[in-house]
Amino acid sequence: MAKTPSKAHPWHGISPGEKAPDIITAFIEIVPTDTVKYEIDKESGYLKIDRPQQYSNIIPALYGFVPQTYCGDGIAQLASDRSGRTVELGDGDPLDICVLTEREITHGDILLQAIPIGGFRLIDKGEADDKIIAVLKGDSMYGQYNDLSELPVAVVKRLQHYFLTYKNLPDEPAVMELANVYGRDEARDVIRTAMEDYANMPA
Repeated sequence: MAKTPSKAHPWHGISPGEKAPDIITAFIEIVPTDTVKYEIDKESGYLKIDRPQQYSNIIPALYGFVPQTYCGDGIAQLASDRSGRTVELGDGDPLDICVLTEREITHGDILLQAIPIGGFRLIDKGEADDKIIAVLKGDSMYGQYNDLSELPVAVVKRLQHYFLTYKNLPDEPAVMELANVYGRDEARDVIRTAMEDYANMPA
């Protein structure tokens, strides 16, 4: 009996796309209706429960990562150069991405095509932790936006608020800092750099 081919690892076994960084493949881990935070298990490639959502913060977009990217030394150097502060490390994870769409997508563990339009340069306990903001390719509402500066201010503020507060715990200082908000061109630079970091990632 022939063996069924094993599932491709979402981080290592899937291409970021032939047209990256202009159009990229994104692996989606969680969606706005999720009441627990899922994330990829780096060893197996399956989704695992990271933690239940303890507070009322709800991710306001589809959330996941760009395959075959890594936030390492290059991302840390880029963060230092663009933010004017010393950032010694990337967070050691694939590059995070939020994808905006008007469609209700009910579960993660899916691939989609996204067009980057900007991003947030976040610093998480001293480590570079960029969040690329993208739109679903072909989306009838968000597909009209080519740059983060074109998005409604309320949408940008909602995304910022989520990322600045989703790790906060009562009676403890905030851990996330927003160093920069950037547009499409810099988002492409970040993606290219994260792809280079992946190519140079320690074994």
